[in-house]
Amino acid sequence: MASSDAAGSEAVLQSAIRKAALRFVPLLTIAYLFNYLDRTSVGIAALTMNPQLGLSASQFGLAGGVLFLSYSTFEIPSNLLLYRFGARRWLARIMISWGLVSAATAFVVGPNSFYAARFLLGIAEAGFFPGVTFFLAAWFPAQYRTRMLAWFLIGIPASALLGGPLCSLLLQMDGIWGLAGWQWLFILTSLPCIPLG
Repeated sequence: MASSDAAGSEAVLQSAIRKAALRFVPLLTIAYLFNYLDRTSVGIAALTMNPQLGLSASQFGLAGGVLFLSYSTFEIPSNLLLYRFGARRWLARIMISWGLVSAATAFVVGPNSFYAARFLLGIAEAGFFPGVTFFLAAWFPAQYRTRMLAWFLIGIPASALLGGPLCSLLLQMDGIWGLAGWQWLFILTSLPCIPLG
């Protein structure tokens, strides 16, 4: 009797884990793919953006540092707010705001506006990875968490695999509707984050 109850509860647990994994992990993996696609796209955009805006290599590098400064600074406050408002709402807010700010990078006009855009992007993205980790920990028992996190982290190599060819194609949109190819790159790699959120 006890063994049949244990087998029944194990079957229910497996079914619940399977449903939660299929519902959450693919969406979160795609979101992380777009998160890292921003890092890929900015490097490729620099090929044409830097000469057009007059950005030196050191100014471009400083903008990268500015992003990670704001990202690191706002990581803890973002996660405190995630705990207060709930993972579902706060992760959606992160994705929508990072999509908007990243797309707005298409309209920078020089080093200072580029620094500002990257600083705001760091604030917008702050808390995403630890927030997802918290979310997965809340939904999956300890013995399944690393597996779910591993599936989530597939977004990093997938973004590298897809990012290069995709960004190169988007750079070729140069001149369409009066926008440079690097502007289209920022817009079209960022806007999908909004409906995903």
